[in-house]
Amino acid sequence: MATGIVIVEDHEIYRDGLKTLFATVPEVELLGEAANAEDALELIRERHPNLVLMDVKLPGMSGIEATRKIVEADPEARVLILTMFDDDPSVFAAMQAGARGYTLKDAKHDELLRAIRAVAEGEAVFSARIATRMMHYFARPVPGRGRVFSELTEREHEVLALIAQRLSTGEIARQLEVHPKTVRNHTSSIVSKLQVAGRAEAAEQARDRGM
Repeated sequence: MATGIVIVEDHEIYRDGLKTLFATVPEVELLGEAANAEDALELIRERHPNLVLMDVKLPGMSGIEATRKIVEADPEARVLILTMFDDDPSVFAAMQAGARGYTLKDAKHDELLRAIRAVAEGEAVFSARIATRMMHYFARPVPGRGRVFSELTEREHEVLALIAQRLSTGEIARQLEVHPKTVRNHTSSIVSKLQVAGRAEAAEQARDRGM
C-alpha cells in the first residue's frame, strides 16, 4: 500500500524536485502540495495523508505552528520536518510540536526516502547531522538550557507563555493577580529583549519554540 504524502513547501523549484522524485517511487503517492501552512491544514483535512513533509520557514504561519495544529487535531499524525535549518531551537521546537522526524534538504534521495518510510511506519527519525547535534547538545552542561529564551526573567517567561496562548492583557493580569500596567511593562521588556516588532511577533516566536 502506497504512503500518501502532502508536501508543505513554499519554494516551487524544491517542490517540483520532490514531485519528480516521488513519481519514480511506487510506494509513495503524492496527495497534494501547499505553499503555506493555512492551505496545508485545509488540504490535510480533506486528503488525510499518511505523512506530511513540512518545511519550517513558511509565509504566514510557521511550519512548527502548523505541525502543532496537525498533531493537536490528530495525535497519530506523522509529520516529517524537511528544512535547511539545523539550529537547536528549530530542532527542539519541532520535537515539542510533535514532529516524528527532522531531516535536512541537502539529504540524498536515498536518505530522504528512508526517513519517509521510517516515519510512515511510526518510527522517529533524525538525519545524521541532526542526531549528532542533539548528542553534543545534551552532552554539554549549559546553564539555563532548560529554559526557552534564557534572557527573560521567570515572570517574563510566565507572561510570554500566556501571550502565546492568545490571552489579553487583562486576562493575563487576572491570572497572575497583578495590575494590567505590570503586564504591559513585562510585555514591553519581552519585546525589547527578543528584539521583535511587537506582542504578536513575540507570541509567534514563543509558539515556534514550544511555549
